[in-house]
Amino acid sequence: MSHEIAPQTLWTGDYYNEGAGKEGLFDKLKEECGVFGVFGHPDASSLSYYGLHALQHRGEESAGICVSDGEEFHYHRGMGLVKEVFDKDMLSSLSGSISIGHVRYSTSGDSKLTNAQPLVFKYRAGDLAVATNGNIVNAPQIRRELEESGSIFQTTSDTEVIAHLIARSSKDLVEAAKDAFNRIVGGYAFLIMTNDKLIVASDPHGLRPLTMGKLGDAYIFASETCAFETIGAESIRDIEPGELLVLDREGLHEDRFEEKKHRKALCAMEYIYFARPDSDMNGSNQHAARKRMGSRMALESFVDADIVTGVPDSSISAAIGYAEQTGIPYELGLIKNKYTGRTFIQPSQELREQGVKMKLSAVRRVVEGQRVVMIDDSIVRGTTSRRIVNLLREAGATEVHVRITSPPFKNPCFYGIDTPDRRELIASSRTVEEICREINADSLEFLTPEGLIASIAGDNEEDYKGGLCLACFDNDYPTRLDFNGEEKFGCSC
Repeated sequence: MSHEIAPQTLWTGDYYNEGAGKEGLFDKLKEECGVFGVFGHPDASSLSYYGLHALQHRGEESAGICVSDGEEFHYHRGMGLVKEVFDKDMLSSLSGSISIGHVRYSTSGDSKLTNAQPLVFKYRAGDLAVATNGNIVNAPQIRRELEESGSIFQTTSDTEVIAHLIARSSKDLVEAAKDAFNRIVGGYAFLIMTNDKLIVASDPHGLRPLTMGKLGDAYIFASETCAFETIGAESIRDIEPGELLVLDREGLHEDRFEEKKHRKALCAMEYIYFARPDSDMNGSNQHAARKRMGSRMALESFVDADIVTGVPDSSISAAIGYAEQTGIPYELGLIKNKYTGRTFIQPSQELREQGVKMKLSAVRRVVEGQRVVMIDDSIVRGTTSRRIVNLLREAGATEVHVRITSPPFKNPCFYGIDTPDRRELIASSRTVEEICREINADSLEFLTPEGLIASIAGDNEEDYKGGLCLACFDNDYPTRLDFNGEEKFGCSC
């Protein structure tokens, strides 16, 4: 039983956030997806709704939930935000105790309803639903091989590759899934559901986050622990790299599809930017880690100023840390308007700039006549930083000193983050001094890699040696990337 809704036509593109991440007003990086799973709760669909709502920041383009009642699937997918895709009547029709849910951005995968997840299939053993966060680097190569041997693909999503590998196997579901995961290379967190089973898996490096919780006797899985808080579940632990969990009528079975032979490499950008500040990863709270980044930034690159302000929302915690370390007052110098997501963006440059001001405003009474330290988490193309610096100057700031709580972002991501071509990354071709002039700042400094690792680790720095993927900063990718020209980056999950 399925329900799908047609796109809306009220703004640029056919629906809110169509093709999000490529040509927006702000060149912030985009996390591609969030996943949420439930096993053993009679109200699985409602739990998934609230869980996905908590993960909305990880994908605003489409949402979907698939539920099993033990005999058949009930699912619904749509373009837009979770609260727009689902209503009370829809959720009540999604009956069952097992569910997987998904929120999505698209980058290299097409932005259309057919790619919205969970993807649902019929195969020899029954029904199969799959949801993932991440990117399979060798997906084009595998896809070509499958097509040459007769497979017909319905989507441009990486996720369908896994479904085909499982469906073509003569082994049982669990063994087929293990074989499939051993064929793919990349960063991913998978939820795979049949009528009576839920399979949970994390890539061999743990590049994409995935965690487990419990609500009564039910097991809950989510990209971030903030989703557990929303539904009142208890956080249990992170899913380990290469781990495969199977949940069925007999309970939870802990297994692996690959032995522990790779270094753990959780994406550092989760700590810097993507994850919500109330989420925990590897035992580290994101708000606390970002405060330490700000504090370390102050120790590494102090500048005398009158006020400290953070670019909302992800840099607020770091700005507080910088202010506490320096004694310079933290002020709310920038305000984000949370209600302009659907404003129509006019094509002219003049109105584009007006659109920026609708989304972000400088508080004139706070910054006027002040020397401002502006804390931000990253610089991608540089256009966003320049616009924000100019906002502060237009509001009367006498000096604007920019401090970035990550190293220079020089390299594209192959594991599920929307990054432009290396040539578009401003730090790949310009020095810090050149970037400073480009963004019209009085000074610019980046956090060192050592400072970043120490900030994330806190009192447990030894546990984080080799535990992060810093490839976007240091070009040290944890997996193979070259697949005879058929590799890809970005995300099409």
